Amino acid sequence: MRFFRLLRIYLSASLSVQLAYRANFFAALLSSFANLATGLLGVYLFYSRPEIKELGGWNLEAALMVVGFFTLTEGLISVWLRPNLTQLSEGIRTGTLDFLLLKPVDAQFQLSARNLNLLRLPDMLLGFGLIIWSAAALGTVTLGGALLAAVLYLSAVAMVYAIWFILNTSAFWLVNVQNVTELFQGVFSAGRYPLQALPLWIRPVLTFVIPVAFITTIPAQALRGELGQAALFSPLVALVLLVLCRVFWLRALGSYTSASS
Repeated sequence: MRFFRLLRIYLSASLSVQLAYRANFFAALLSSFANLATGLLGVYLFYSRPEIKELGGWNLEAALMVVGFFTLTEGLISVWLRPNLTQLSEGIRTGTLDFLLLKPVDAQFQLSARNLNLLRLPDMLLGFGLIIWSAAALGTVTLGGALLAAVLYLSAVAMVYAIWFILNTSAFWLVNVQNVTELFQGVFSAGRYPLQALPLWIRPVLTFVIPVAFITTIPAQALRGELGQAALFSPLVALVLLVLCRVFWLRALGSYTSASS
């Protein structure tokens, strides 16, 4: 219950700060629509030729579902992960991380939940809305498929969190990890397209090396009712990454000597 109370306090503080600059909300809203339009344009270019009805077994409506999951995940990163985890390197460099470590609350929890960029919430809403629209357009979505897609997407969220936390925890040794996280964002951008529509050689990389397919394509497949064998490994991959994330964090703390020592 203490963690939930802290989350409520963090949310209230973030909301108070960001409502003080309401004009930023409208700028962020325009940016959200622009980002979604960019993703939609890329997909529509694939299907703009009359002879192309499907790409890798995905028609236009199904492909837009993948764009929806991608947009929802990008919004989640902007609202939750980026505002929190990118501050870790600054805390290590300036020594402010010491104050978190002295508090009687798990430091990983504090680093993961202190700040929320609610101005990017429209990204998540637009992504979720696109998923709903494309599912309705397909007309083949069942309740069981929707529940399974929800479970698989929760696993995907756990994967994204673990990857982002591991990358930012490397700041204990690299100090500045901005280039590393930007590299991941570049690879993750391939997730706005169905895996089967991408070149054959890149598919194993985006499935087994960097699990982009588990984040966007596989939940969309479950929602369509076309569950593949790879989906069975999604919760397991998420659990392994979370364990690695925790172990890596504890190992990093063990090597931390404070910026002031």
